[in-house]
Order: sequence, then structure tokens, then C-alpha cells
Amino acid sequence: MNEELIQQITKMVVEKLEAASSSQTVQQPTTNQKVELFSKQPIGHVEVEKVKNSPSGEVTFHSTTEELKRNVSTVKPKPTTAYGKTKSKPKIDSEEDKLAEYRKKTPARIGVGRAGSRPKTKTWLQFRLDHAAAVDAVYGEVPDNLLEQLGLFQVQSRVADKEEYIRRPDLGRKLSDESKSLIQERCKKSPVVQIVASNGLSAKAIEENLEDVYLSLEQSLNNLNIEMGTTFYVDKGRVAVMDDIGELLQPDVVVMLIGERPGLVSAESLSAYMCYKPRHGTIEADRMVISNIHKGGIPPVEAGAFLGTIIQKILKYEASGVSLVQKEN
Repeated sequence: MNEELIQQITKMVVEKLEAASSSQTVQQPTTNQKVELFSKQPIGHVEVEKVKNSPSGEVTFHSTTEELKRNVSTVKPKPTTAYGKTKSKPKIDSEEDKLAEYRKKTPARIGVGRAGSRPKTKTWLQFRLDHAAAVDAVYGEVPDNLLEQLGLFQVQSRVADKEEYIRRPDLGRKLSDESKSLIQERCKKSPVVQIVASNGLSAKAIEENLEDVYLSLEQSLNNLNIEMGTTFYVDKGRVAVMDDIGELLQPDVVVMLIGERPGLVSAESLSAYMCYKPRHGTIEADRMVISNIHKGGIPPVEAGAFLGTIIQKILKYEASGVSLVQKEN
């Protein structure tokens, strides 16, 4: 073979190598530099192949890089179930996504995190704010204008002040002598339903929810043609004060709208206790309650309408609480 032709071929090989790998620096041969042509290993990623039976000595080039990639690459088998079906890759949510989903479903403090060994500043301040709101709800007073607006007169339990109310629940279950006289003087005797309101452990609950619940309940009873007695307000009352009221007025059903004990989630939640013919000695199993009445729980207007349906059922079966459930079944 002509030596000049071999040198030209060698130059072309080197140029191909430089184009294929920019990271490798290949020294181009000069006319005075001789290059070894017939090594046992191919140079770089290019092989020199002489076409057989070519009279002109034609030489062609082909890259082995892509061919090696095709041969070396392996295909991982897809995981299958016992029935030969391809398993779907389970969706793994991050911890932050899970916490965000939980926070949507509850107002409780979950996943708030910490700063070192202490709560974060924002979390701690919110906790103090909610605790202060709960304390204010217990020690607060119901506005007089709200009672006047609803046409409710006010009576007292035997509790002297809030401190005694908290320490002596038994006194909150009894009406004062003056209150008994006032009730007998101003209230209708032997009504079908007697509604009573009390601040209980949350004056804020009465302030925020009483108007909507009471007016909705009043409308519901009127639509059902159920007679109502004279509604009034008991200051610092407990649930069982309805027993004293039952003895005085002899109603068929007593409904007591009372403020619930406040918590760190809500300080304005109202409960509606109902009892069929409550008297002295009535057990707690004979009372029933619709609780968590506030804007973040059961809407007050809906609660009032629902109470009318429950009262209708109590009158039908002449029972409440556990006894009502047993008679229904």
C-alpha cells in the first residue's frame, strides 16, 4: 500500500477520534511523525476496516460506541404479582403532605413542630391566646341587651359567684328561693315544652349562638304545633337545674341551652340538653344532648331545627335518653 495513502487514512482516524471525544486530547501526527498502524487493539472507539475484494484498497470507518451501549445495556424485569399482573408503583406521600391532609380534617394542634426543645413562637402565642379565650368564656357575663332582645327574664341558682360555681357544682343544680317564686309568678304552668337558657361554663357560647338556636327552635315547634312555655335565663346554672324547673312547672319536656366547658379549640360551643318530665331523682341516663353547636361545629340554625324533630320523637315515645333508644328499637 502507498505510504502517503496510509498517512492520509491515519489523519482521518485521528480527526474522527477528536470529534467523538472532546475530553480526550489527541496529538495530531505531522508528516514527519510516524504512527503505529497495526496494533492489536482498536484505537479509541473507531475501528479501521478494509473492504474485502476491493481493488482500489477502499477503507471504511464505523464507531463501536453505540454498538457497545446496545450490547451492555440491560432491561430490568417489571415486578409482577402472583397472578402475573404488573404491580403498580405505590404512591408515597411525603410527611409534610400527610400532615397537611390531617390539618384539613381537624382544628387540633398536630404537626406544629418545635424550635429545639421548645414550641415555636407562633404556636406558643396561639396556645396562650386560646387559653385566654377559654378563661374569658368561663368568667364572662352574658350581655343584658341579648336577654332583653329575646324577651327572657333572669333568675339565679344558689351560687354566689364564679369561684363558688366552679368549686360547688351542686349549688348550680338548685334554684334560689327568690328565683322559684319569680318562675311560679311569671311562667306558664304545665307547658308541653319548657325552654331554659344558662351560661354554664361559657357565657361566650350564649352570646354567640343563643339567638340563632332559640329562634330556629321556636319556629320549628310552631310548625309542629307543639306548645311552648315561658322561656327564661338561669345565671350560673348546671344541667340538673332542669329537675327543679320540672318540679315547679310540670312540663312534658325541658330543653336547656347551656354553654359548654371551653377548650383550646373552641370557647363558644353550646349544648342542648333534653329530658322527658325531669323531676328530683332523675338519672343522667334519661337526659340526652346535642353538643358542639357553634359556627365551627353544628350550625346554630340547623341545630334549632333538628331539636324540634327530637322533641317530637320524645313526646311520641314519652321517653328520653336511653329509654327513648330502647323504645325506638
